[in-house]
Order: sequence, then C-alpha cells, then structure tokens
Amino acid sequence: MHEADDKTEYYFNTHTRMVEKGRLSPWEHLLGPYDTFEEASKALETAEKRSDAWDEADADWKGED
Repeated sequence: MHEADDKTEYYFNTHTRMVEKGRLSPWEHLLGPYDTFEEASKALETAEKRSDAWDEADADWKGED
C-alpha cells in the first residue's frame, strides 16, 4: 500500500455541522478535505476569511474603497 493511501482526510458537513473522518456524505454537503479534525472543524471560519479576502482583492482591483 502507498503512503498516500494511508492518509486520513477530514470533511466538514454543512448539513449536519459535524466533522466526518473520511468522505461519508454526498459532496454537496462537504467542505474539504482537511488534514486534521481541527482544520475541518474551522471550515466555515476559514471559508469566511477567504471570501472576505477575495472580496477585498476584487474591490482593490476595481479601484473601489
């Protein structure tokens, strides 16, 4: 077995608001994969920060204040 095959992935389920070890639910309910349970548990916070950064970058690009 390859080392990559042994890697555990974690997902945040947006429907249940729970972290899943491995992909247990349909893709439309999942954020991830994440390397750790802790990273997955902060998925919504991470997504919000990234979205805010993208909005700011878009505003800068458009020359908006």
